[in-house]
Amino acid sequence: MILLPIGTDVRPRRPPVANYVIVALNVAVFFITDIFGGRGGEQVKALYTLDAARPLLFQYVTYQFLHGDLAHLVGNMLFLFIFGNAVCDRMGGIGYALFYLAGGVVAGLTFVSTADNPILGASGAIAAVTTAFLALYPRVGVTLLFWMFIYITTFSVPAMVVIVFKIILWDNILAPSLDRGAISNVAYSAHLGGYAFGFAVSLMMLLVRALPRNQFDIAALWDRRLRRSALAPAGRMARPVIVREVGSRPLEEIPITPVERLREEVMTAMAAGRIGQAIASYLMLLELSPDAALPRAAQLELANHLAQAGRHDVAARAYELYLAAHPGSPDAHQVRLLLGLIYSRYLQDYAAAARHLRVAAEGLQNEAQRSLAFDELHIAEARGT
Repeated sequence: MILLPIGTDVRPRRPPVANYVIVALNVAVFFITDIFGGRGGEQVKALYTLDAARPLLFQYVTYQFLHGDLAHLVGNMLFLFIFGNAVCDRMGGIGYALFYLAGGVVAGLTFVSTADNPILGASGAIAAVTTAFLALYPRVGVTLLFWMFIYITTFSVPAMVVIVFKIILWDNILAPSLDRGAISNVAYSAHLGGYAFGFAVSLMMLLVRALPRNQFDIAALWDRRLRRSALAPAGRMARPVIVREVGSRPLEEIPITPVERLREEVMTAMAAGRIGQAIASYLMLLELSPDAALPRAAQLELANHLAQAGRHDVAARAYELYLAAHPGSPDAHQVRLLLGLIYSRYLQDYAAAARHLRVAAEGLQNEAQRSLAFDELHIAEARGT
């Protein structure tokens, strides 16, 4: 059985050049040392592999670009390409490259502290990138390939589930404990060191604003959970249903329109955490009913997921429908700020951006948000003239 991530719902805003360069360097080094290197390539690998018994300073960087065989290289580059592109887009090229190398160094230090045999490979650095993705995009969909004998299918699972339970717990803790013989061949301690570094540093960068915050990252997710807990009522008493209120007509006779069925599919998929499926059903819903809106919380959550996945045109439409259906919602000004940013930065509709930003700037209470709204409003007005 094979269960392998093959993609995510994140669409980078710009080409993640730094990640492409890192992938290219890994592939180039493998060809130089393993495909065409011969005995000289073996000597190069022996020198630049991190020797835990006698580590040299430069080896903490060079070991990250060496691989044991083609399968080792392909597996690592697949994970790096899947998760690294989005992280690179968020951190910027130079910041991402430094983060990647630092993750590999910390993974190497972790391994050296627990072992005395050589280690090579980008796995530790990629582990750091993977948990950085978790911190930045915890609820974005990750597409998994499931392959068992002749049965092959794909499905989407939230990043938090895939990374925490499959990649970290199962692949690096539970599975090795069931197969003790594999521990000598795979540097699990380096992986775990990379995971810890990637998540801790990314979270810290979000908290100190070294990385721009948005409402999709793990810090914002935790903030919303705390606010909901604080606002939740002590309890709710449901009104008993009287039998005669239901009526005697069989349920099968009540017609369900295609719009209602699609709306139900969206809500069911969201409740199950199948965001990719929810988005697909919502797009079909909009084709049938362009003004269709979900319940308030669901509409806003789906619009957030669309924006996080880079579907800015559909996200803008979903936010517009949210405002149309719930004009008096307490977060209307924040939604208008988001709409203004999307229209200005991604869709280049500066007139629409200015319209929403102007209202947001007048109504927002948070000073930082007000300042952002005014700054973006000036930019939109300047570009729209």
